[in-house]
Amino acid sequence: MMNAERTASDRNPRHLMCLVFLIVCLLFCASTELQAESPAVEKVEGQPLAANVKRLISALDYLGAPLPAPLVQKLNTACDQRDAATIQKLLDSEVLCLVSLNPEVRTKVARGPAVAVLQQGGFTPFVVKVVNHSTVTRQLQISSPQAGPVYSGAALNSLKRQAQPELNRNENKAGATDRFLEVELFQASPMTVKLSGLEVEYVLALIYCHESGKREATLAFDVGAGTQDLGFRGEVPVLFDVRPAVPVKLSILDFDGKPTAARLLFRDSQKRVYPLQAKRLAPDFFFQPQIYRQDGDTVMLPAGELEMEYSRGPEYQRLTRKVKISAEEEQTLEVSLKRWVNPRAFGFYSGDHHIHAAGCAHYDNPTKGVTPQDMFNQVKGEGLNVGCVLTWGPCFDVQRQFFASTADRVSEPLTLLKYDLEISGFGSAALGHVCLLNLQNQTYPGTLGTTTGWPSWTVPVLRWCKEQGGVTGFPHSALRVNPPLAAQRLIRELDQDKSKTLNPEEAAAGLLPAAFPVIDADGNRQLTLDELTQALEQAADQLPNLAVPEMNGGGAMEICVSTAEGVCDFISAMDTERIPEWNTWYHILNCGFPLKVSGETDFPCMSSRRVGQGRVYVQLGQQSEVDFTQWCQGIRQGRSYVSDGYAHALEFLVNDVAPGFEDIQLELPGKVKITAKVAFAPETPRAVAYGLLDPPEGRRAAGDTRVLHAPRHSEYVTAGKRLVEIVMNGSVVGQQTVPADGKIHSLQFDVPVEKSSWIALRQFPQLHTNPVNVIVANQPIRASRESALWCAETIKLLWKNRHLKIAESERKTAGQTYQRAIQTYLQRAEAAVN
Repeated sequence: MMNAERTASDRNPRHLMCLVFLIVCLLFCASTELQAESPAVEKVEGQPLAANVKRLISALDYLGAPLPAPLVQKLNTACDQRDAATIQKLLDSEVLCLVSLNPEVRTKVARGPAVAVLQQGGFTPFVVKVVNHSTVTRQLQISSPQAGPVYSGAALNSLKRQAQPELNRNENKAGATDRFLEVELFQASPMTVKLSGLEVEYVLALIYCHESGKREATLAFDVGAGTQDLGFRGEVPVLFDVRPAVPVKLSILDFDGKPTAARLLFRDSQKRVYPLQAKRLAPDFFFQPQIYRQDGDTVMLPAGELEMEYSRGPEYQRLTRKVKISAEEEQTLEVSLKRWVNPRAFGFYSGDHHIHAAGCAHYDNPTKGVTPQDMFNQVKGEGLNVGCVLTWGPCFDVQRQFFASTADRVSEPLTLLKYDLEISGFGSAALGHVCLLNLQNQTYPGTLGTTTGWPSWTVPVLRWCKEQGGVTGFPHSALRVNPPLAAQRLIRELDQDKSKTLNPEEAAAGLLPAAFPVIDADGNRQLTLDELTQALEQAADQLPNLAVPEMNGGGAMEICVSTAEGVCDFISAMDTERIPEWNTWYHILNCGFPLKVSGETDFPCMSSRRVGQGRVYVQLGQQSEVDFTQWCQGIRQGRSYVSDGYAHALEFLVNDVAPGFEDIQLELPGKVKITAKVAFAPETPRAVAYGLLDPPEGRRAAGDTRVLHAPRHSEYVTAGKRLVEIVMNGSVVGQQTVPADGKIHSLQFDVPVEKSSWIALRQFPQLHTNPVNVIVANQPIRASRESALWCAETIKLLWKNRHLKIAESERKTAGQTYQRAIQTYLQRAEAAVN
């Protein structure tokens, strides 16, 4: 009977159509209620709500997303009349999400009626209505499981040093593929950081999407931990229609009209950077605000007005202009670069001998890194002629595939990329990292292409490199002084009578940071721990100084040993603190060793913002194509100067001889004529790295790029003056002040030379030339007994601290080499003419 009735009913088409129509209506109503709930009009006072809405209208105008003019006119009328109900009825049509806070401060979220349309690659503002029955005045927060960085693996310590640890938050450690969103609330003026406590107010959400097309995302709101309502009611799914970003083509011309690459930085009115750093993978790096593009490349940008800053490294002017990005038509941005200085016109070719393509701040998998093309864009975009990409421990197995005995195939005639090695993270690293350049073979005998089996101290590795025509040096070379520990060490080693002080006889057996009477502040002929500590503190800020460093770091630890053995070509500078970098170099030069200086960044481990922040300029003469071997030999010979790129010694001659070419021979003491051409940028970043911001640690930290030492900012200093000094055997023997105006200034000095000496030009902490040796009466340079003793003391302390890090099978040979080096320095101390 039931089957018969059902069959009869089914046969009634009119009844069936009504049933279907009813079901469709119910589903539509339910769907509409879930997707677009019209907010109810709430009871609230009109004046404060009107003030809130007027600020919101102004904020949307400022953000370049104004409400429709007719709606604004009606809202302004309702606001003037303090009509809270009408204000809500008018504005609620623009609400994307309705956030309700109950008296227990539980947050519930519903979808509003606004159309959810986003612009790929840009932030879109949306109105959010907040019904605050709790009347709390906390900060409202927005989040989404689809938001967050797409990268992972950045080294937190590296990011902390560079004052950008926020880039490490919420890393994509799980490798999620749906992180296409970024969300935030616009809480800058004229909006507010916290809720007002009013029963109803409107706030602005800013939503960014990295992808285009239809994308569903979940938006969640809260006012603190534990305030979301139960059962997922504190979040709401929203289906966004994401309009594609605009592919903008770039026409990039160099100062001479030829196509080239550039450093580009795009910002909106809120100083947000595009493309968004959180969504970057190679070739764009998340830890840099800028991007690099070559002529003819494209960049995906949101429609609207942006500020474009463009340059090509510190030798170029930093230019800015407003650009309007249109989604309606194809667009090409013209980028015309301008130099303020051209070292190549004087025969100098720039390079950074120490950059990395993996590890430290590189992302996703830090042992994998990025490709040669990605690194080439960085090198060319910073105006470097040479970039040395050094494979090291964490990335050894993967990055070694890019090694070749010649420059990488991505290279161009005037921009070379060469893969070589830094021994770091394996092998001899505990006795100091080393840079091995111009290698013909990257596999040490017996290691079978792995990091196993390498020597555990640096001299054998350096010798192996030089045997194949390579060039060798120590990176990040600052040997830092710890005054309290150094004072304790002096007392412990020299205090024979156990008085916990040093008398003149005891002190004479060691190397003091200053003369005994200078340290003996109270004149009682006893040096106390406090007096020694104070003397060492003062010494650490002087250049040169005799404070013995702790010899427990990871830089140029074994440099005095390897230099004495004749297997070290250069010391690196321009990335760590300048005084301890140059101090070590000065002492070795004073002993007569031909050690040269070269410039580096150790990008991105030390300086993560750009390659070439420290650089070396090698004199090659006029070239149409850079030869990498010749460039490396120029480093070995010292035909170069080091700089941050904002300071230049375009000519430095002693009796018409440039550094690295030949020694000057004087039969008797006499004067030498020094001529120079220098130039300083008309604007320079205001930072410790460039000597334009005093570090809280004192002068000893000047020039450091490893640590930012101050809050991050983008300020520049225009004009000013620079002190150019002539240095002989570490002491200043001449100086002139030069304006930082972007012009070339000619200088001249006459300097008396009484004994065989080295002479160089510097501007602390931005610039240093390699030295010219002046040999008097055929006598070798033995400029300072104290310098030789300082070198010997560093070797002794290093052996004491680290000899057990040397493999037992190598320790005997290493010990003999250390003793031989110590004796060499002691012999040179005896021969020194002070």
